[in-house]
Amino acid sequence: MPGARHLCGRGAAVSARSCPQCGAPVAPTDDFCGNCGNYLGWAADPGRTAGSGSATRDGAAVPPERTAGRVDAVPREADDAAHQARSTPVPPAPMPPVRTSPGEPPPAARLGPVLPGRPEAKRPLPTAAAEAAVHGPPCPNCGTANPPGRRFCRRCATPLHQGQRPAGGPRRRRWRWRGDRSRWLRRLAALLVVAALVAALWVFHPRLLALWEDLRDRIANPAPVAPTSTTASAAVPDHPAAAAADGLSNRYWGAPAVGDSVDFGFDEPFRLLSVVVHAGASAEEEGFVAQARPSSLELVVTTADGGTRTLPVTLADQPGPQRTDTGISDVVRVRVVVRSATGLAPGGHIALGEVEFFRRP
Repeated sequence: MPGARHLCGRGAAVSARSCPQCGAPVAPTDDFCGNCGNYLGWAADPGRTAGSGSATRDGAAVPPERTAGRVDAVPREADDAAHQARSTPVPPAPMPPVRTSPGEPPPAARLGPVLPGRPEAKRPLPTAAAEAAVHGPPCPNCGTANPPGRRFCRRCATPLHQGQRPAGGPRRRRWRWRGDRSRWLRRLAALLVVAALVAALWVFHPRLLALWEDLRDRIANPAPVAPTSTTASAAVPDHPAAAAADGLSNRYWGAPAVGDSVDFGFDEPFRLLSVVVHAGASAEEEGFVAQARPSSLELVVTTADGGTRTLPVTLADQPGPQRTDTGISDVVRVRVVVRSATGLAPGGHIALGEVEFFRRP
């Protein structure tokens, strides 16, 4: 800051020299401003000092009192004549003609004398006494000692406080893309697509699994499976529950009333594809209409994990097999419940001819 440094770089004496850019005081031997780092030009020769008198050849200044009493030895009129003679321009001497051979072009004009270049002043070397008088942190570049108040080195203008952070706190670094931005965008897009697929699989996994199993059921060749146990909630004499799974169409299970049920058990879980029901007492039309028969059933399917699934079945009032697709995995038990009947008279019973089960191989 201008005005922050009031001492010169050599000691405690107040400097009369100032920086032309920021106005901060600088020492006569400083090459760069301690406040803004501006280049000041090479320092003046310590042997030469400025004064009000005239300088001699050996560097000693002549006081003005000694020159005031001197009288010119030349009269004033002679001095004016000499000055007028010096101010009158003298025409240059004509150049002698240069002989050239016939057909040769005339030579170019001669070049005038060339003045030598102006020599630059050499950089003064500080004395050991002046260097010893400066106490402060050394420059990280050239090692020159600098007063504590300087921000730039007085010899090479290197910043002296590069590692210090501003008082406002640590500087926040802005995140930047490294490498090809399009490559990162492609990777991000691929990651988002994979995440979306995983989420979709997680959400729609049950439905997708059901679709896959249904596709396998459609292309599979169903195989019959016989129950290992058959029990009924009630049965009329001579028409036990086992008659509903013996494979004979002239025998049936007789249910005393609507709501009775028969259970079919299986030793191993399997994929139940369909259930075929033969309603009525006979496959012939005459025997079929002579006996009451179920018009609607309810299938309660139990799986290996203990879960149940209920499927309503509506039967047509005609003899013959009637198929119902199920598509249930890990089936271990099936209960058939009579929900309604056709032709049931008081004191009569309901005939369920045969129940067949088919599995996926």
